[in-house]
Amino acid sequence: MLLEGRTAVITGAASGIGRATAEKFAAAGAHVLLGDIDAEGGEAVAARLREPGRRAEFIRLDVTDLGSVEAFRREATARAPQVDIVANIAGWGRTEPFVKNTPDFWRKVVDLNLLGPVAVSRAFIEPMMERKSGKIVIVASDAGRVGSLGESVYSGAKGGAIAFTKGLAREAARFNVNVNCVCPGPTDTPLLAAVPDKIKEAFVRVTPMQRLAQPAEIADAVLFFASDMASFVTGQVLSVSGGLTMAG
Repeated sequence: MLLEGRTAVITGAASGIGRATAEKFAAAGAHVLLGDIDAEGGEAVAARLREPGRRAEFIRLDVTDLGSVEAFRREATARAPQVDIVANIAGWGRTEPFVKNTPDFWRKVVDLNLLGPVAVSRAFIEPMMERKSGKIVIVASDAGRVGSLGESVYSGAKGGAIAFTKGLAREAARFNVNVNCVCPGPTDTPLLAAVPDKIKEAFVRVTPMQRLAQPAEIADAVLFFASDMASFVTGQVLSVSGGLTMAG
């Protein structure tokens, strides 16, 4: 199995892409530590993952709160001898014209989508560097690569997450720590469910494969970067968008 004997931290694991990633990692043999602000949802996911005899535990985490991140780190390292993989998946946004955004909205978007991965990566990367082994995966968005109508600040935060991935990858490479980024296109998650139907229909129309992504398809890309199949891959950005954003 791809991740046998590894311990993986997954943020945003109570739903959507985070839950799908937890399922993929657990099936691949990892001991998964699920983090999310939604304690009820996270506990339920962990319980389902344990049913086939897999190792899954939930620890509450608010990636926007440095105290919560530190408490999560302490608890995670108490439950596992070492954390081998960090999958930064927690994120949030809302489709709204920029001129209607409030400063509080800006801060929430940036805290969740950019500073959250920064804080969680910082919490776990030092031991990885010391033992010269580890994988960090950041889930950003194709909005950060090409922009997205009605998501200007979200696009900026996700663009920052992409740039952070590349910068951290350069710093961590000599310590044999891989840092990579997955950029989903429109994906059938609870977050997208709040988007008006006409916008979702427009997403489908402009996607060459003529459908939305499923969370498990994004999780497959995260699993690739977290596995030894990507042992010589770092600082890379992989779009999983059905051809919506093709780079030349």
